[in-house]
Amino acid sequence: MNRLHLLSAVVAAGLLTACGGGGDGGGFAFIGAGTGTTGPGTGALQEPAVIVTTLTTAQIDGGSARSGLQALSGKAKCDVNVISLNYSTAGPKGEVTNASGVLLMPAGTCANAAPLVAYAKGTDVQKPRTLVNPNDPETFLLTAMYAAQGYAVVATDYLGYAKSTFPYHPYLHADSEARTVLDSVRAARAAAVSAGGSLSGKVMFTGYSQGGHSSMAAHRAAERDNASEFNVVAGAHLAGPYNLSGSFKLTQAIAGYQFFVPFMVTSWQKVYGDIYSDVNTVFKQPYAGYIENLLPSPTLNYTTLVTSGSLPGANGETPNQARDALFQSAFLADVQTNPNNALFLDAKKNDLLGWSPRAKTLLCGGAGDPTVPPAVHMLPAKADFDARGVTTVTTVDVDAQIQATYGPGGKAPTDPTTAAYATYFGAYHGTYEPPFCHVRARALFDSVK
Repeated sequence: MNRLHLLSAVVAAGLLTACGGGGDGGGFAFIGAGTGTTGPGTGALQEPAVIVTTLTTAQIDGGSARSGLQALSGKAKCDVNVISLNYSTAGPKGEVTNASGVLLMPAGTCANAAPLVAYAKGTDVQKPRTLVNPNDPETFLLTAMYAAQGYAVVATDYLGYAKSTFPYHPYLHADSEARTVLDSVRAARAAAVSAGGSLSGKVMFTGYSQGGHSSMAAHRAAERDNASEFNVVAGAHLAGPYNLSGSFKLTQAIAGYQFFVPFMVTSWQKVYGDIYSDVNTVFKQPYAGYIENLLPSPTLNYTTLVTSGSLPGANGETPNQARDALFQSAFLADVQTNPNNALFLDAKKNDLLGWSPRAKTLLCGGAGDPTVPPAVHMLPAKADFDARGVTTVTTVDVDAQIQATYGPGGKAPTDPTTAAYATYFGAYHGTYEPPFCHVRARALFDSVK
């Protein structure tokens, strides 16, 4: 972790940059709401699903070629319908609410008996953002990597984003993440039929970063609580923070700390109500005055959260300096040393250790990841599975591929004072790592589809 201390967290928190194809493939089409159009039932479509556009194989190939993704995804085999979803789900305390999302449905003959990939996205600080946008980098990656290869893909926008009326996002709250993902699968089933396609019944779960946590939580819930409803054939959980309680014991702050940790603390306070009775005992001013309602933001993104002064980092603060600017030192010390600290105990509630996947399961990460280090999350999770005799879980480290592709001279830069170091590690988690992990996920899915 010592090599992280000079990394710019602002750069590290950037989103995926695989640029999109897109284009308007014929405008809008209503495709009928299918079973359970209205009502509070989980996963029921709350409005008719809409074909936003159809991406042709030529459009997808053009986008993947321009971005460099095609070398990993391969050429498109299918046109893809981009279908908007608005479905019912529940909040962390059972509140009846809704979430939006996208169904990427292979079109034409490709749509017949398609296996369904349920995807959970990475951390998002922009409240209006939706994956229904075919030009969104994350949506396009899913299109090229899975949907254009014959998989139906459903991806949720999560609670508190886009069309969701839920008043906040319960960030890294495992149970509500799981419910939101499982309800997206239910909504996709209705929308797929109405779109003229069919699903095979096989379900795979995957997600990246926060989404790796969400997809594993959904995988666990599907097998544990909904085994007769979901035919789970595989799970591929990518660069996810599975060991949240362990991460709070680190003395070095992760890259992007000023975004992720305040988001976690304020969301768990809303869910559990036990972290503080006075926000000023946790956060320093001026942040304490508005931090509880800052994320996700209706107007600000990762960059402008910092440049506006809403979060520290505009003056080149290190992750440790950003942490110390945000949080009261007494609170930080108690989290690290007190086994009964409320934040630490809330983190333990949301760890994803101690369960036993029945379907084939892949954990993927990169050893150089400065935001979700495999040594803190993937490796302890694998050790936990191994200690209990679980044989369905494998791991892969894509660091060698990242170094060979993006490292100066084919290796990671080692001098933290250089621009090359900041650029490389700044782009590692958000840009370099995801496509390589998705390649491994698809290989697993191809083996069971």
